This record gives sequence, C-alpha cells and structure tokens, in this order.
Amino acid sequence: MTNDRASGTDRRGFLRTAALLGAAVPLAAAGCSTTDPKAEREGGGTLKRARQDGKITVGFANESPYGYTDKDGRLTGEAPELARVICKELGIGKMDGVSVDFGGLIGGLKAKRFDVIAAGMFVTPERCGEVAFADPEYVAKTAFMVPKGNPKGVHKFEDAARQKLKVGVLTGAVEGDYATRLGVSKGNLKTFPDQPSAFEGLKAGRIDCIALTRISLADLLAKHRGSAFEVTDAFVPVIGGKEQFGAGAFAFRKADTDLVQAFNGKIAELKKSNRLLPVIRPFGFTEAELPGPNDTAARFCKG
Repeated sequence: MTNDRASGTDRRGFLRTAALLGAAVPLAAAGCSTTDPKAEREGGGTLKRARQDGKITVGFANESPYGYTDKDGRLTGEAPELARVICKELGIGKMDGVSVDFGGLIGGLKAKRFDVIAAGMFVTPERCGEVAFADPEYVAKTAFMVPKGNPKGVHKFEDAARQKLKVGVLTGAVEGDYATRLGVSKGNLKTFPDQPSAFEGLKAGRIDCIALTRISLADLLAKHRGSAFEVTDAFVPVIGGKEQFGAGAFAFRKADTDLVQAFNGKIAELKKSNRLLPVIRPFGFTEAELPGPNDTAARFCKG
C-alpha cells in the first residue's frame, strides 16, 4: 500500500495499538536490539551500542515512498535512505530493517525490536506521549490529481466546491473532512478504499479529481506514467485560520535522548547545507515538502 492515508485518521492521524507485533518480519538479520538499562535511562545506551557494533536496527512499514523493500529485497525509501546518510555520519555503518504493520511500529520500538522508526511517521500529540520524535524531515501538503492541463482549474477545495465538482478521497482520510468543511457537498464527495481504486474512478470519469497529499499523488502518478493526468501544485488548506498539514519524522524511545539529539544535529546540518532534498527527491519529494525553520517536533507535538 502506498501512502494513501498519509494525512488520514486511519493511516497516521491517531496512535494504533501494536496488535500485529508478532508478525514483524526481520530484514537482513535485524536480530534483537538490547541496551544497558542503566545507560539507557541516562540517555546513552542505544547510540553508544550502535557505534560500538557498527549497526543500528530500524522499523519500517513497507510503504512506498516512505520505507519499503525494492524488487531486490533492499530496504529503501525516503526515511531509510535519509537514515543511512545520518547513521554513516554518526559512525554507524550498517542499518538493518524490521518490517512491521504500521500499527505495530510504536509498540515494536518500545519493545526494543528496533531502535528507530524510519517510516515517515507523522508527528502527533498522541504519538508524542509514547515516543520521542526528531525534528521533521518533510511536511505533507495537499494536492489534486486532475486531467492534464487542469481544465477546470482546481487548485484548492474551494474551487471544487464552487464548481460542484466530484472529489475523490480515501476512506478515513482527512481530505474528506477538509473538503466538506471548505464547501464540497457530501453528495459530491466520493470515497475509495485505496489509491488504485481512486485512480480508476478518475480514469472512468466518476470523479473530477483526487485529493491527497502531493507526495502520495506523485507516487501514484509514477505508477501510471504516460496517463492523461497530472498532479497540481502543493497547497495547505486553511480551516478556521489554521493551516492543515502534517510532518514526518524519525521516532525513538523516550530514553534515547542522545540518539534523538544526534539525529537532530545531522538533520539540521543537512538542511543548512542543502543536502536534505537530494536525498529524498528520488522518492517524489520536492522543495515544497521541505520543513521550514519553525517546523519542529515540539510544534507538532502541541497539535
């Protein structure tokens, strides 16, 4: 499944339980992640061990373009590739992966099945109560998939509402809420279970556009190269004077303060030296998704 609910209540809006932890599948001999309890309480366990061992274990949800295994079984994606760069600069040469259902990522981290969540997870107040987040490596803005040339000029939800267009959204995703709160009638809101079915709906003319994060739509369009559709520029819906977008970041156990600080330092360096975008660009990310100076974990933890 691609990032079809990146902004949605089912996909990233709320903290799930870890019911599927037992189904975690190790990649590249991930093994167990053990730390010295006393050292971990002092914030020095995992980073010190990873440097000594020369490897660290990351949890991912096998979801393109955030973290997934390619056709050769190699862990890749926006978050894993960024983690590789950061870990190398921290003196950690190898990164092993454990594939877990998205709902099991936080539970797996806390159970020490892995040391870092590298899945582009949104920072939310609920999750901040469970784990520690690094500062975001991307922000997720909204866009539409429309016929090439965008003949109806759809750039925001208000445009669709004014023209009474049929808007496709994914079941449980927040774009449906955005649409109705910004004037799209419920009768013109069409829900789909996943990205492929939404694309088929657009292709068949049952809807006039699909609303999702720009990242998700770019990934969907890449799977249908040569089709008669395009993705509009990213934008941020504003409801009640508040911008509506999420931010993805690495997550850690709360005790691993030094590991969080180390990642934050490297992320800041990558931003300052303009090296962040080249790492994540191959996965559909653009300058529009780069976080601003105020897009910190602390900000999104507040909601």
